[in-house]
Amino acid sequence: MDLTDVWFAAIAVLWMGYFILEGFDFGVGALLPVLASGDTERRVMINTIGPVWDGNEVWLITVGAAMFAAFPEWYATLFSGFYLPMLVILLTLIVRGVAFEYRAKRDSVRWRQGWDRCLIAGSIVPAVLWGVAFGNIVRGVELDTRHEYVGSFWDLLNPYALLGGLTTLALFVTHGAIFLALKTEGEIRVRAGALALKAGVVAGALVAGFLVWSQFHGGSAVSIALGVVAVV
Repeated sequence: MDLTDVWFAAIAVLWMGYFILEGFDFGVGALLPVLASGDTERRVMINTIGPVWDGNEVWLITVGAAMFAAFPEWYATLFSGFYLPMLVILLTLIVRGVAFEYRAKRDSVRWRQGWDRCLIAGSIVPAVLWGVAFGNIVRGVELDTRHEYVGSFWDLLNPYALLGGLTTLALFVTHGAIFLALKTEGEIRVRAGALALKAGVVAGALVAGFLVWSQFHGGSAVSIALGVVAVV
């Protein structure tokens, strides 16, 4: 194993850390209109991730820095070719962060509801777009001889990548429901536990479909074995 392999493995670990830890943040935000029956329950749900959401986003900064340091050409191609979806992700993450901080700044139902909508959108949109980006990376995108992306934004919204987006959203929702079931009590915990079981089935089916489709893009016996483990 040379230094390139070490860096690639380190970056993979950083991405996994980000998706696992930020994933339940996205899931909790996406579940606000589903599990909370009033402002008090929405506040309880937000409080479960209030102390950790900003720390979890540090993983994204770290993985971006690692990619820039170890594979600058990969970093440049990815962030220029996926410029528009990355910009949308960045903007929604900013709006989401502002929603956390500003929601309680005014004692107004309308004010809090507006920031809740920002928080919901800021959780669902990145959850989907990260999956779309990951799907395109696995599938492959068109590059010229200078390793610059030559496709369009609409080329990124292919069926395989969209399936990837739905898969990550379902995984994050499942993760968020499990996290809420662990961190809350009473009715929210009961509803979160019940939803986690249903969302888990959907997530498992989507993961299985995504992995089966991925096999047709160059799978192997090892990837099949890892796919079965991942679904289980």
